[in-house]
Amino acid sequence: MGSRDYLFKVLVVGDAAVGKTSLVQRYSQDSFSKHYKSTVGGQERFTSMTRLYYRDASACVIMFDVTNATTFSNSQRWKQDLDCKLTLPSGEPVPCLLLANKSDLSPWAVTRDQIDRFSKENGFTGWTETSVKENKNVNEAMSLLLSLTSSLFPRVLIEQMMANTREGSTSLPTQGDYINLQTVSTPGWTCC
Repeated sequence: MGSRDYLFKVLVVGDAAVGKTSLVQRYSQDSFSKHYKSTVGGQERFTSMTRLYYRDASACVIMFDVTNATTFSNSQRWKQDLDCKLTLPSGEPVPCLLLANKSDLSPWAVTRDQIDRFSKENGFTGWTETSVKENKNVNEAMSLLLSLTSSLFPRVLIEQMMANTREGSTSLPTQGDYINLQTVSTPGWTCC
């Protein structure tokens, strides 16, 4: 039997100025700029468009700024909006990774314990910290969503996404735990 290619749509959502566009630019082009204009997909004034934006997504990243408690608390609203407007064919929520961005800055407005509890209580697949500016954990975090050959946890998420594309399959449960990306082996997978 021949190999088969899969195409998965992965959403990146969160409040304005948390680093969504920077994440995509860093990951796809290995570049970073402090100057970005507002992006349509992530602005509150465009919330009426989110159902269309979410359509056919297989996984999601919800990002917040660790130095801004409001962006953290709003992550719950983003997750509820996602779960309300998009489910997998099985009726279960789309796998979602919580990214604590700007981890290079201090002081943090939330603790790791608060993030851990929040992630578990709100049905995230897991969470990790990133610094898009410093290029910390960017490739590793994206590999969690995109790699078929990395270690156990990334396989779990990909298997969950693939299982949900097959009729009659059940998906794996979410855990919400912190993901230490330094212990996750990631191959040289690239985007685009």
